[in-house]
Amino acid sequence: MSEVAHKAGFVSIVGKPNVGKSTLMNALVGEKLSIITSKAQTTRHRIMGILNGDDFQIVYSDTPGIIKPQYALHESMMGFVRTSLEDADVILFVTDIYEKHDEEEVISRLRNAEVPVLVLVNKIDQAKVQDVKDKIIYWQEKMSPTEVLPISALHGTNTEHLFDRLLHYLPAHPPYFPKDELTDKPERFFVSEMIREKIFLNYKKEIPYSCEVVVEEFREEEDIIRIRAEISVERKSQKGIVIGHKGEALKKVGTQARLDMEEFFQKKIFLDLYVRVNENWRTDQKLLRRFGYSE
Repeated sequence: MSEVAHKAGFVSIVGKPNVGKSTLMNALVGEKLSIITSKAQTTRHRIMGILNGDDFQIVYSDTPGIIKPQYALHESMMGFVRTSLEDADVILFVTDIYEKHDEEEVISRLRNAEVPVLVLVNKIDQAKVQDVKDKIIYWQEKMSPTEVLPISALHGTNTEHLFDRLLHYLPAHPPYFPKDELTDKPERFFVSEMIREKIFLNYKKEIPYSCEVVVEEFREEEDIIRIRAEISVERKSQKGIVIGHKGEALKKVGTQARLDMEEFFQKKIFLDLYVRVNENWRTDQKLLRRFGYSE
């Protein structure tokens, strides 16, 4: 295989919260790398998923949903979005059939992009054919992107065609990562994300957004992986809610996360979870660096 024949590049997936970016990346990579819940703002980091073939390597970036920052945490999240746009060889701007078209800041940035921009109208399985056609025309007129493609990330509708278009636009380049790599993130990162996902699924209102997870210990033995993780909350009252009556709520999160980890690592897991109050961690630069939010 000659290097010239090989295509490789970075594909950044951007858009507002809850339009289906994480579902799309997981579908394109064929692995569950990003948190998927019905709650907005679940992705906080830039997560790379690497898809390899004999003559290509696509490095997808799932990014946090585009929001107006309210905390230092949000500023860091939007920093990940900006970096991914700067690195991109192709940009996928994901909208959905319900989009309210109020992301003017990112649209102006994408209009001036020097790489192909593909607008993806997601969740078409929930819409009438005419509504989908209207959305496609709207985005063609609004942004004049390279292409507008209707998709359903959840059901895989049109994702094969999207993959073909991405290969078409990718530059000729040798692979950026070893061909057996699936992601740029370490194992500890996925452990913390699995725990965080269960927090999003089991608690309501502000609790999931006030929680962060740090893996304190990850010790792999021959037949078991021993993991100790800390859940940070912002207030003492939140600690009580996360732990629950007689520890039942925390135990449920731990059990669900452990089962996911055993499937992910194909190994028995021992998971020790505990909760600590780190007041106002979302605005504390020192804690944010500890939690991995420095660029």
